[in-house]
Amino acid sequence: MTDSVTAAEPGTSPSASRRPWWPPALAGVLALALGLAVAEVIAGALGRAETPVVAVGEEFIDLTPSWLKDLAIDLFGTNDKTALLVGMAVVLVALGAAIGVLTARRRTAGIAAAAALLGVAALAVWSRPDSTGADLVPTIAAGVVALPVLSWLVGKAAQPPTVDDAQPAPRLTGPSRRSFLTAAGVTAGLAAAGGLIGRALGARRLGVEESRDDLAASIDLPRPDVPSGVDLVVDGAQPWRTPTQDFYRIDTALSVPLVRAEDWSLRVHGMVENEVELDYQGLVDLGLVDRWLTLNCVSNEVGGNLIGNALWTGVPIADVLALAVPAADADAVLSRSQDGWTAGTPLDVLTDGRDALFALGMNGGPLPVEHGFPVRMIVPGLYGYVSATKWVVELEVSRFDDFEAYWTTRGWAERGPVKVASRIDVPRGSADVEAGTVAVAGVAWAQHRGIAAVQVRVDDGDWADARLADVPSSDTWRQWVWDWDAEPGEHRLQVRAVTADGEVQTGDEAQPVPDGATGWHTVTVDVG
Repeated sequence: MTDSVTAAEPGTSPSASRRPWWPPALAGVLALALGLAVAEVIAGALGRAETPVVAVGEEFIDLTPSWLKDLAIDLFGTNDKTALLVGMAVVLVALGAAIGVLTARRRTAGIAAAAALLGVAALAVWSRPDSTGADLVPTIAAGVVALPVLSWLVGKAAQPPTVDDAQPAPRLTGPSRRSFLTAAGVTAGLAAAGGLIGRALGARRLGVEESRDDLAASIDLPRPDVPSGVDLVVDGAQPWRTPTQDFYRIDTALSVPLVRAEDWSLRVHGMVENEVELDYQGLVDLGLVDRWLTLNCVSNEVGGNLIGNALWTGVPIADVLALAVPAADADAVLSRSQDGWTAGTPLDVLTDGRDALFALGMNGGPLPVEHGFPVRMIVPGLYGYVSATKWVVELEVSRFDDFEAYWTTRGWAERGPVKVASRIDVPRGSADVEAGTVAVAGVAWAQHRGIAAVQVRVDDGDWADARLADVPSSDTWRQWVWDWDAEPGEHRLQVRAVTADGEVQTGDEAQPVPDGATGWHTVTVDVG
């Protein structure tokens, strides 16, 4: 004989309070995971980049206030996107668990919450630049799978208990734990398999890498031999040429655009006499040049490492603009990335003879995908946020008062010229050094103006001139070294630079927002 248990609260499944919370929580997490895996498979099959997770992450990046972006860069550096993905995973697990528990208690409310979460994802996908109806298909497929699986798994986890009078003492017996765990295991296995299949179907990345390999064989890219005299080779100092794998990466792309060179094209339009469209080979045919250029991020703090120097191979941007013939009253160019990101660059900077490039090679190889393959912009003398558009596909010649670019709508300055700066690489802050002659060394930069002098001082004493390395042009950073006669005790070292046109680096401290950090890099060391 089976007796009914205590009556449940209206709208609540029977005896909800007697069941453990973790089975429906696990059911919610697994249903969500399976839905996302299905989205990965569909996105891979359709060649779409915007999965629900990627779209939500990119929308979060776009909506995040500048101060929070800066904080993330300060805390995580170039690992900021990894930190975001880990954070998103934690949030998704928490949401899935909460939805599972809610579904076990109030089925309709739980399913509605899950549908709302999918709606948020769909809205994020639809809001991405150049999004089409096809981009919504992976999210819709995720919902078609996840909602029924959620209901099924929670049903397995939340079957009402019964009272068994056949036992000597009546006791509660719940649903078969084995049955639920089997269902959960099958779901987890399908989710894992779906994730792997989705990655495999994302062969577009493989196609892009094959395109890069083909270019390495077909385009004459230089050996990245460092010019004589530019690297002082001080133990512990950063090399003058930044290895490609160590070059900083700061952008807003959670999922990098995947474009084969043979599918790429550049459109130049707007206030021009001739609208121009070039494919990859057409760009190459204009003639390649090789230039050593230093690129740095406006978010770089004083003494920071969001800066690098590399050999870039590309086509002068001025040559492309000359084909279009900009109007006399145009003063800006709005560049656009494949993923919709934009930057506004002064037109005169792109045409004044400096080595502003459409870069397609880096350190003797094709651009890495994460650094803008197949083509990106490099403009010496400007911070990257107003010039260094990766995956560039469009230039619109215009006027600054006729458009707003991605970062200028978020509180950053309109034009972004690089400020003179210097950094101490050795000795490191808080280092213990032995008394005697100590090499104090680092780099200084003021791209397109050049560094004429670097000075170091100890404990607010007199400034002393450092020895400078050679440079191939004013568009790269410059290494320096100063021999310090270090005496025992705690000492404070500071550095400043002087540009070729006479500007002395200011000691006034300012944060990166809105147009770059200022101040003298300072380190404290203990001399024993």
